[in-house]
Amino acid sequence: MKNLIYLLLLVGSLFYAGCNNSNPEWEADSAKPEFLHNTLQEITDVIVHDIFSPPVASRIYVYSNIAAYEALAPGFPTYQSLAGQLNGLEAGPKPEAGKQYCYPLAGAKAMLVVGKKLIFSEEKIDAYESGMLAEFQKINMPKDVYERSLAYGEAVGAHILAWADKDNYKQTRTFPKYSINDEARRWKPTPPDYMDAIEPHWNKIRPFVLDSAQQFKPTPPPPFNMTDKNSKFYKDALEVYKALDLPEAEKTERIAIANFWDCNPYVSHHKGHVMFATKKITPGGHWMGIAKTACIQAKSDIMKSAQAYTLVALSLVDGFISCWDEKYRSEVVRPETVITTYIDPNWVPHLQTPPFPEYTSGHSVISTAAATALTSVFGDNFAYTDSTEVQYGMSVRSFKSFNEAAAEAAKSRLYGGIHYSPACEVGVEQGRKVGELVLSKVKLVK
Repeated sequence: MKNLIYLLLLVGSLFYAGCNNSNPEWEADSAKPEFLHNTLQEITDVIVHDIFSPPVASRIYVYSNIAAYEALAPGFPTYQSLAGQLNGLEAGPKPEAGKQYCYPLAGAKAMLVVGKKLIFSEEKIDAYESGMLAEFQKINMPKDVYERSLAYGEAVGAHILAWADKDNYKQTRTFPKYSINDEARRWKPTPPDYMDAIEPHWNKIRPFVLDSAQQFKPTPPPPFNMTDKNSKFYKDALEVYKALDLPEAEKTERIAIANFWDCNPYVSHHKGHVMFATKKITPGGHWMGIAKTACIQAKSDIMKSAQAYTLVALSLVDGFISCWDEKYRSEVVRPETVITTYIDPNWVPHLQTPPFPEYTSGHSVISTAAATALTSVFGDNFAYTDSTEVQYGMSVRSFKSFNEAAAEAAKSRLYGGIHYSPACEVGVEQGRKVGELVLSKVKLVK
């Protein structure tokens, strides 16, 4: 009998040991940047599905990426926390001393905790997370490391959400809508849906690096004047009107550029009594996609990838705060309204006009800010092919640098018929200042 008991205990112990015989290479196997790239891509896909506006999307990106970075950083000694570097961000949970963690798992978990809270379609995040965790389980790390890492990622995510909860976003949901005024110079809703102005109180959101939304207040736009054909404003409107009045080859190229950078998350189509919408990536999502392309092309490890994503996300979110502050200060009327009123009542812009004031150009601001951030990570002459929007029916475009891409994005708004030149040109200056400030204040590498 004793021999039988001993045999059973021996078999049980061997079985237990076999079940807990972890992969000795689990740390290297779990450190693949694909886990970070794929998790961020899921956040992007849900943002597109849920149709978040560009400013709101930038908020989702920044908190999600900061959560991932903060959960990853303790596992990589050359990187440091963002606590104390960003407005209102205090030190968060620390890993237990002497304990092992899978920091890539913690980072992915933290990103999903935050992303899930900030979007609508939680079931999509849940489905993705199940698959992601299955991939981590295949790595066969020690069970205690797996569970401890998930708990740590959860704690970091909760810390970032508590910080996000104090940024005034919830309060702005209850603020009054934009008041439409008949004054000719002021923005008015545009066809085909005549939507309300989006996020008129976005400058009330707590900035991340900016000391205030007004820190980089741009020069005022040219004074409205459509009665004098020699006025700066009239000439700018006429330039938009004639932007595609070119030989066929040049016109085709400008249309391709306008389409490539459209990045309108909700384009409505009207055919008779039928209306349907096309969902697309936001401009911020496009630049997060460019960051992913650069990371993969440069074979960046998981921390350099996290660095790139975090710097781009910070540049985007503060770029939108700065830009939206000016939009609702100057309240400049869109070319579509001006041209159909004063020049040609039958004119239609190539792109659908977004529902908010014209000056400055959001694409110009955030593209330049993001390009500044990416240049700091990958260099000034980083040539790449941008395939970010292939899944939305776009072709690829190639660029010699991030700054070249940002300059094209700025010009695309004129070609599309939705911005005057000053909004694009001044927006580039505004975005560069935001990007440079982020780089001067945020130090990720010790």
